[in-house]
Amino acid sequence: MEINVSRLPPNPIIAVGNGYRASLELATTKGVERSRGVQAMAQALRDSFDAILEANTLDLEASREMAVPELILEWLKLTPERLHTTIQILQRIGELSDPIRRMMNASHQIDHAQTYSQLMPLGVIALIYEAFPDLGAIAAGLCLKTGNSLILRGGSEASHSNTVIAQALQSALDETGLPIECVQLIPSEQGASIRDLVTQDKYLNLVIPYGRPSLVQQVMQQSTAPVLKSAMGNCYLYWSPTGSLEMARWVILDSHASEPDPVNAVEKVLIHRNQKPSSLVMLWNSLKEKGFEVRGDAVLVSDFPDQLKLATESEWSQAYLKKIVAFQAVDSIESGIALINQYSSGHADCLVTESYQERRQFALGLDSSSIYINSSPRFSRNPKRGDAVFLGMSNQKGHRRGLISLETLTTVKQIVQGNGQF
Repeated sequence: MEINVSRLPPNPIIAVGNGYRASLELATTKGVERSRGVQAMAQALRDSFDAILEANTLDLEASREMAVPELILEWLKLTPERLHTTIQILQRIGELSDPIRRMMNASHQIDHAQTYSQLMPLGVIALIYEAFPDLGAIAAGLCLKTGNSLILRGGSEASHSNTVIAQALQSALDETGLPIECVQLIPSEQGASIRDLVTQDKYLNLVIPYGRPSLVQQVMQQSTAPVLKSAMGNCYLYWSPTGSLEMARWVILDSHASEPDPVNAVEKVLIHRNQKPSSLVMLWNSLKEKGFEVRGDAVLVSDFPDQLKLATESEWSQAYLKKIVAFQAVDSIESGIALINQYSSGHADCLVTESYQERRQFALGLDSSSIYINSSPRFSRNPKRGDAVFLGMSNQKGHRRGLISLETLTTVKQIVQGNGQF
């Protein structure tokens, strides 16, 4: 398989500079031109379908030889169905309404002038991601749609897949007359570190890390550019004594059904001490039948030694990213809320209850970006209902919080237009 090296930037400094110049050119384009570019990206992936799958097979073979963890192999594997889904997502992004230059009323006015706001592109965005070769294509579609340049920095485990996908995306840009530098790939094998990229804050406007918590933490510590922290796993559920067993069971199982990203998987369940033992045993047996490992705190393990393995203290603040669910007993919903605020990743937490008071108390007291009450938090990148496509979930309170959508990749420009009086 031939690799077109001429289209790969030699280092992060040049990549960011090229991306900045491309973003200035994109800022003057019309929404229909950018939509056409995204549709061309979808077609380019369709035309390169077999080549992408072939490259992915090479990545999988090399990763298995290097004993890459099973979790990463699962994220890395591109099935024909998964690639078809990526193409469909790009097609849908191209069909969505253009968010750029959308007019909004300003919160203040100035004498003898009219003040208004517009949504504008951020500029240059970097996506640093483990495996997930399809994610680079989806991020490219979202960035092009919003007039941003994108720099991709994937892991070495997906080097062949990422290269073929990036070349397909750039060929689509070239075909539609858009600057190919608005989508660039920095191959991991070129030796450029993550720090080399995330410290280019002169022109780099946002960094999005996507992968295991260790990768996200590394980017947060090293970046001098703004970071949109994504989150995955370690979501909590408080199961009230008034909540039904079937509802709790469904929420847990459905939250793990998102593939290949377990973004909003419920991994910790808090139960009231008054919960019926028979209901607990039924739930645990049901989870085990589905292939889950069930753990518990010291109190629950003491009461149910044949059912649970002991969860260590450090596990309550860590994501498993596996089919593991740990249970802990609490005295009240107040205690449950306090524990979730302390240990949860804070991006998607749940409540199962029939009490209106508990619903209100949970929604007001929980410090999380998204709260699900008697509803599964299962993440969908391309939901059937609504008018949005999502890259992931953010648990921070900075640039944006919650679902990462088109609007997340924009900023606001305020314009004051005088009426000639002074």
